[in-house]
Amino acid sequence: MVLAAPALGWACGSYTDDALQKSVRAQQAGRRATTAVVLRRAPRPPRFVTDPEVSSEHSQTPVVARWKAPDGTARRGTVTASSRKTAPGTKVEIWTDLDGRPASRPMDAPTARTHAVLAGLGATMLAVGLIEGVRQLIVRHMMRSRYTRIDQDWARTGPDWGRTGTGS
Repeated sequence: MVLAAPALGWACGSYTDDALQKSVRAQQAGRRATTAVVLRRAPRPPRFVTDPEVSSEHSQTPVVARWKAPDGTARRGTVTASSRKTAPGTKVEIWTDLDGRPASRPMDAPTARTHAVLAGLGATMLAVGLIEGVRQLIVRHMMRSRYTRIDQDWARTGPDWGRTGTGS
């Protein structure tokens, strides 16, 4: 348990970090930050949360905004903004894909590393729990077998054990 669980956790965290860092590079290559100008509040919720400053769902407001795509074409659509930034003419930061469609904010490298560390710790704890659970099952089986053998031996010698003249 002392060696296997941490080794498994390190391997899991390492592989997870590699995969997440590749994902981070792909997301950062495929998304661009841009500034959008709020036109009005939207009647329906947006498909993507684009404002990185938003901390909870209750402080998000769907707005219709306009922005320029990475190729320079004008775009217009529904995005989210914090409830403080919903007045017409207000500028909000949004993320778009390479075609200019709203996209979620890309993951950054430290966040990916944190997720990988948590995955490694989770794998370590899972391995410890599994090893300890198997150990407990083995000990329980051994104790039951031991008590069964003691009961059988007692049944054979029990009633007259230790009495003088009984041949034991």
